[in-house]
Amino acid sequence: MTIMLEELLFGRVERGTIKNGMPVSICGKEDKITQGRIAKVYTHVGLDKVEVEEGKAGDIIELAGIPDINIGDTICDFNHPEKIPFVDIDEPTVSMTFSVNNGPLAGKEGQFITSRHIRDRLFRELERNVSLRVKETDSPDSFEVSGRGELHLSILIETMRREGFELLVSRPKVIIKEINGEKCEPIERLVVNVPDDSVGTVIEKLGRRKAEMINMEPAEEGHTKIEFKIPARGLIGYRTEFLTDTKGEGTMNHIFDSYEPFKGDIQARVRGTIVAFEAGKSITYGLYNAQDKGDLFIGPGVEVYEGMIVGLNSRGEDLAINVCKEKHLTNTRASGSDDALRLVPPIQMSLEKAIEFIQDDELVEVTPKSIRLRKKILNTKERERASRNNK
Repeated sequence: MTIMLEELLFGRVERGTIKNGMPVSICGKEDKITQGRIAKVYTHVGLDKVEVEEGKAGDIIELAGIPDINIGDTICDFNHPEKIPFVDIDEPTVSMTFSVNNGPLAGKEGQFITSRHIRDRLFRELERNVSLRVKETDSPDSFEVSGRGELHLSILIETMRREGFELLVSRPKVIIKEINGEKCEPIERLVVNVPDDSVGTVIEKLGRRKAEMINMEPAEEGHTKIEFKIPARGLIGYRTEFLTDTKGEGTMNHIFDSYEPFKGDIQARVRGTIVAFEAGKSITYGLYNAQDKGDLFIGPGVEVYEGMIVGLNSRGEDLAINVCKEKHLTNTRASGSDDALRLVPPIQMSLEKAIEFIQDDELVEVTPKSIRLRKKILNTKERERASRNNK
């Protein structure tokens, strides 16, 4: 197997030796054979990369001089090409839409903001990320990116934002397949290790997400190991809830198991959001009035725009509030009424939490400096009209 990184190829020597300057044959897909010549051979001694004259069987090496090679291709003896069977890699189970940031604050914090920048970066990622798939959509500004789970895709998003990209990402959705005429969804095998006093809560919460317990046994002292089979969509948004329920002491690991018949609807987030009603900078007075309605995601002095999500409503519907509202000044003072307003510290939304939190009508705006939550439809009136039409 070979992995291309910039101008270097990574791989392991299965048989024989490979030397500087030797001609080779490359066995690619569909038994296509091309020729090339090795320019340099590198290996590693500790953390240092060292140029060597040859690589022997068993060595993990880097090669230079062979362009246009793909993951899984085999480099062979020039006169005796023999392809090594490619190890099957699990297919993607979750997809997200990556699109150009079209919000009011677009272009203020990122260096790469156009669809061309995003497209080139995503297709460049395919050269090294074996489980990733990228598909262009009907919109030139959006791309459907599929991976092995929300964590797989969030790592890519975090890498892109650190490189200076600015983009919008949608809620993860599982990839549904039709097998023998039946609608099927990906099932994950989930293993959790939780404190004994959290077992009941974890089983109950996973049961609501259509999980089926298949094994439970004692782990280290005070902990229990439980194994489940659960729809992949049941894991979306669960990690943060799991850490809360186990007080940060639980661990969870999951791997793709199989495709099985669709398990039915899974309850989504039951609370609505607090949405900014107008653009401006958040003011303490406006936030003080908003915090009575739920939990806030921002503090004072934050740039907001209409349609930006600034908190979690305590009720089930979305609530539009003006967090930029200032207190009207008067010439009179009442005892105690003008005391400093106290705000509850806002909830800090990391990238993973934000991706888990959003619903189908919401997006995460990712920039090198900020992570914002927003509605797909920013205008309040248009959003209310669309909501009525969907009922």
